[in-house]
Amino acid sequence: MRCLALLALLLLALLQGCATRSPSPGSERDGPEASPPRYLDQVPDAVPRVEPIRLGGPNKPYEVLGERYVPLLEDLPYEEQGLASWYGKKFHGRRTASGETYNMYAMSAAHPRWPLPSYARVRNPANGREVIVRVNDRGPFHRGRVIDLSYTAALKLDLLRGVAPVEIRRLSFDEIRAGRWSRPETDPVLAAPADAAAAPPAPTTEDLRDPESKPLAEAAPEVRAASRGLWLQLGAFRQLEGVLALKEKIQTRWPELAPLLTSYRDRGLNRLQLGPFETREQAEAQAQALREAGYSPLLVRRP
Repeated sequence: MRCLALLALLLLALLQGCATRSPSPGSERDGPEASPPRYLDQVPDAVPRVEPIRLGGPNKPYEVLGERYVPLLEDLPYEEQGLASWYGKKFHGRRTASGETYNMYAMSAAHPRWPLPSYARVRNPANGREVIVRVNDRGPFHRGRVIDLSYTAALKLDLLRGVAPVEIRRLSFDEIRAGRWSRPETDPVLAAPADAAAAPPAPTTEDLRDPESKPLAEAAPEVRAASRGLWLQLGAFRQLEGVLALKEKIQTRWPELAPLLTSYRDRGLNRLQLGPFETREQAEAQAQALREAGYSPLLVRRP
C-alpha cells in the first residue's frame, strides 16, 4: 500500500509539472484553435504610443534554461534579423511577462531582451508584408529566433506554416511622437558620417574567424559614438568594469577590431559599440560572425 501511495504521489507531481508554462512560447505542442474567428486578416495593427520603460518587473534580469538574459532599458531603435515563431492556444488567456493577459488574436509579440512594453515593425522579406505589434512578453528562447508573434500577427505576415526569417525594428519614443512609424522607411541603409568616409570596409565573417587576417588599424579613423550611421551594440553595463572587460575580451580575440570599438556612457549605462558601418549588409555580416562566436550584438541606427 505504501508503494501504491508513493506511486500515486509521483504521478500527481508529473501531471502538475505538465500543466506549468513552458519557458518558450513557440513549441511543437502549440497551435491554432479549432475554429478561429473570421476576418483576422482585417485586424488593425497595434497603434504605438509612448509607454515609459519600467525598471524591474518584466525588465529585470532573468534566467531560462540555464541562460541569463539582461533586458535592455534604453529607448533605442534596435534592429535584428532572424527567425520568427508564433504562439497560440497553449498560452491564450494566460499572463504574459508584463502581467497582461495574452490574446492570440491581438497584434502582440514576445522578445527576450527588448524593453517591455515596446512597439516593433516586423517585416516578412519573402513577401514584403509588414505589421506593427506591441511587445509585451518574453521569448522565444530558441537559438536563432528573434521574436514570437501572436497568431494574428503571424497570419497577417503569412508565417503560420512554421518558423521563417523576418526583419524586426523597435520603434523609439522619438519616432512614435513624430508619427514616423506610420510609413515604411524610405532609406533603409544609412551612409556612415563624412569623417568615416575613408574607412576601409568592415571586416567580413572570414575576417572575424581568422585573427591573422589583415588588420584594419592602418587606415581606420577615429570615430565618435554619437556619429550617424549603423552600429552594433555589444553590451551595456551599469558598471564601467563590465564594458571594459568585454572590450578587452573582444579586442584580444580580434585585434583588427580594436579601432572600431567605442565605449562611452549614455543614459546611465556604459555601452560598447562597434562601427559605424557604411551599409546594412556589412553590419549584418559582422553581427552574424559575432553570433557564431557566442555574442549577441544588436543593430542600432543613429540618426
